[in-house]
Amino acid sequence: EVQLVESGGGLVEPGQSLLLSCATSGFTFSAYGMAWLRQAPGKALEWVSAINNEGTKPYYADSVKGRFTISRDNAKGILYLHLNSLKTEDTAMYYCDKSGFSRYSDIELNLAPPSTFPLRGQGTQVTVSS
Repeated sequence: EVQLVESGGGLVEPGQSLLLSCATSGFTFSAYGMAWLRQAPGKALEWVSAINNEGTKPYYADSVKGRFTISRDNAKGILYLHLNSLKTEDTAMYYCDKSGFSRYSDIELNLAPPSTFPLRGQGTQVTVSS
């Protein structure tokens, strides 16, 4: 059974940083693309960042480009998201996701996730407030 456990969220002030982690089990982590999504209160789920199985091809939503960094440790089965220069609009529940393939397609990442998108983890809350 695929298990994804997000952690690392918290309450920070604008401009500060956080490191999110997603511990995984139940599948061969190094074979699959991984991603982070987020959902703010009253808003739709959105892609934040994704990375291919080898960790060589990152994707970032325009809203986080230059501020967030995605990485993965294939030996430990952990996905990371380093959040820098946080803004109040980054406040959301953050979820990690596993692709069914070695990477997410460009088409998939440039379309809004459907309302039925299956979220397998419990998420980690990021709140940015002064």
